[in-house]
Amino acid sequence: MKIIGLSIVRADSGIQDPIPIVMACDLSSYGFFQRQTVKEMLVFLTKTFSKRTQPGQRQSITHEGYVVHCYVRSDGLGGTVITDTEYPARVAFVLLGQLLEEFSTAQGDSWKTVTTPESVTFPPVEEYLAKYQDPAAADKVTKIQKDLDETTEILHKTIDSVLERGVKLDNLVERSDDLSKQSKMFYKQAKKTNSCCVIS
Repeated sequence: MKIIGLSIVRADSGIQDPIPIVMACDLSSYGFFQRQTVKEMLVFLTKTFSKRTQPGQRQSITHEGYVVHCYVRSDGLGGTVITDTEYPARVAFVLLGQLLEEFSTAQGDSWKTVTTPESVTFPPVEEYLAKYQDPAAADKVTKIQKDLDETTEILHKTIDSVLERGVKLDNLVERSDDLSKQSKMFYKQAKKTNSCCVIS
């Protein structure tokens, strides 16, 4: 799970194409000579999908192994989070909501007059990019879900091992010379009776 790019976009009706006014990227997983090309692609995806997102709408678009999460507020301030396909959409939209709220509180309406891409300085965008790289650490609900998934996995492993032991117990009963035929029949009948009444 990884965030590749995070943008704040001016996408109001007063302009033809959205303008990414603040952008932060984590291109460390790309080669040095690929980074500029990847950044240009991130800008292109941000502009293209922000333009196709209606005010007040949230959407996630999958494109070649990446997901572009877009949100445009009713006032025209928008944002995108570009992630890999494993990153949870809910966390991406929580991040966008918090980032846009903090940005509008700090900047007021000054963003409505910006016409130059990446011309606004807003250091918290880098902090958000770093903080939300691990969605479970940044979002409490995701952390709880992850803990529940781990607990469920442990329980499944325990149940599997118990069932495995049950199969081995069946084999031992069959092979045992110490048990009388009547004991073996009782064991088989009890097991048969119990298996019909499994509650799940």
